[in-house]
Amino acid sequence: MDRRTRICLLIIVIGLVNFLAYAVVWVSLDGDAMNGYVRADAAAGRKVLHYYLVKHGVHHVEVSRGVWIYSAVHSISIWITVGAVLLSMLTLAKDRIISSMRSSIVRGRTFITIVATVVTLISLAMTAKFLFHMICHLADPAVVGPL
Repeated sequence: MDRRTRICLLIIVIGLVNFLAYAVVWVSLDGDAMNGYVRADAAAGRKVLHYYLVKHGVHHVEVSRGVWIYSAVHSISIWITVGAVLLSMLTLAKDRIISSMRSSIVRGRTFITIVATVVTLISLAMTAKFLFHMICHLADPAVVGPL
């Protein structure tokens, strides 16, 4: 097995382990931060923040700030590892794709470049969207009650 194949397989395994860990944590915590929210309670003249995970839009669980941030960061990491896994699988299949698309309208190398670009752009866009979502929740929590 060459070095490229070993690296691609390692990335695939890391991505699958990350996804499995995310699923286990999602079930254990009863939700995730990307579906959840942060609330500011203005009771007694001081601002108290509450962090909630949400599961299926109906099950709300209050958690600590650390757990909420962990859940948000883990949700963001899924998009990074999904993109890396797809690019690794494309790399492993590259030679077969190129040889099977010699006489088609789109050549194999062009097809690989297009797919790799689309995967990269979607992965980066979703990572940025989730990161922005997390930052917005932390920077501007919803206020409940009088200030």
